[in-house]
Amino acid sequence: MTSPPPSSPLTRSARFRALRRLPGLSRPYGLRPLRSYTLRSRLVAGVLVLLALACAVIGVATSIALQRFMVDRVDQQLATAGGRFAASLEHEEEYGEHGDSRGQAPGTLGARLLDGRVTDAAVVSSQRGAVPPDRGGSVLSAGDAAILAAVPVDGQAHTVELPTLDDYRVRAFEGGDGDVLINGLPLEGVKSTVHRLQLAELVMFAGIMIFTGVAGTIWVRLSLRPLERVAATARRVSTLPLASGAVTLPHRVPDEDPRTEVGQVGAAFNRMLGHVEEALAERHASEQRMRTFAADASHELRTPLATVRAHVELARRNPGEVPAEVRHSLERIEAESARMGKLVDDLLLLARLDAGRPLARDQVDLTRVAIDATGDARVSSPDHKWRLELPERPVTLAGDADRLYQVVVNLLGNARAHTPPGTTVTVSVRDTGSGQAELAVSDDGPGIPEEIRSELFERFVRADKARSRASGGSGLGLAIVKAVVAAHHGSVTVDTRPGHTTLRVLLPTT
Repeated sequence: MTSPPPSSPLTRSARFRALRRLPGLSRPYGLRPLRSYTLRSRLVAGVLVLLALACAVIGVATSIALQRFMVDRVDQQLATAGGRFAASLEHEEEYGEHGDSRGQAPGTLGARLLDGRVTDAAVVSSQRGAVPPDRGGSVLSAGDAAILAAVPVDGQAHTVELPTLDDYRVRAFEGGDGDVLINGLPLEGVKSTVHRLQLAELVMFAGIMIFTGVAGTIWVRLSLRPLERVAATARRVSTLPLASGAVTLPHRVPDEDPRTEVGQVGAAFNRMLGHVEEALAERHASEQRMRTFAADASHELRTPLATVRAHVELARRNPGEVPAEVRHSLERIEAESARMGKLVDDLLLLARLDAGRPLARDQVDLTRVAIDATGDARVSSPDHKWRLELPERPVTLAGDADRLYQVVVNLLGNARAHTPPGTTVTVSVRDTGSGQAELAVSDDGPGIPEEIRSELFERFVRADKARSRASGGSGLGLAIVKAVVAAHHGSVTVDTRPGHTTLRVLLPTT
């Protein structure tokens, strides 16, 4: 299949689309789309555009009307003057070489044509009267004469443009001896008057546009204040931490007239805030009930679990012969009791953190915590490679040493549980220099599945959802990490891809 020639429409269209995709050519001359401007700007601009169109229409209409009116006046003057001035030009002995210019307006043109040729012509001057063509230079050029010769002899006024004398309104009459008499009046006064009107309108319309722009901006600003209050309330709501806990929404939008569009928006927004507040209150109450239940259940379970473990230990101390099946059952009961006890302890810790109970505030050497936790992990899981990257000086902060140790243990346990043997796990601690300490646990394992990344730090979330509770963890390890770090006013993030996963904890050092 051959490609189309470079000049084909398809290729030109493809080139145009490619150019449109370039950053600097997405819009001609960098114009912004209309929707990117504020509503206030669009309203004021729309009013000014409509006003400019109205002013333009008014200006054009008044100019045309004035010009027609003045041209009609000129036509009336031509009709009143008749062809007397043009006829007088051939009677030099009676009226002189300038013709009969009495009562004629300055600039009046008179011409006599015979057989299509101008024989006599003169223009009335305010200083010298009529100036004939052979006095003081030629009045009409050859082009002027040709244009006058083409004027219809119908007694009607016509507009002609004479290269030497500018625009004229002329009428042609048949003379008494087979000649053609032409009388004309200049349109310079008409044009100057129309130009003065246009200039006055331009100045006036510019003033109106400036005044309307300023007044319109103030008026639109006042009119949109209710909408700005709605937007301000929405911004305050958007900054609230709505994810968890008790939330008190800000004051409602002031009541507006429901007959207006802004009033209807405000009323609908207030109703929406009411529904959101009710839903958040119900959610918070449900969370409180669940936390209370978890705390109470954990407390109640600790006693029977301790009793079960005590009886198992007592049974295993029996000096008598115990069948292998019974011994295996006792071992399983003891293991499951220990696992369940750890789960109860984790639930109790989460319940305390959720209740906002303060943690200890001691001076903690985060470097020492990382060394101890990594050493324990190396003993419990020798099939992994454990590495430490520590600064020369200890990194200290104010916090709860036991809880921070649990954070590191849980991060290492998570890396150990979800990576194959031989994986290298690196624990690093450093002072960022901006009032924060960084603890990072990295591994070169397969990475975290994409489907659970968004809920990685939620409770009871496990990478392998198919495995049973007996063979896997409870899914509370990273939830405890997040809760403890949050109680220390820190943050925890994850960066993962196949072959590299890093869980990074930032804690304030002051």
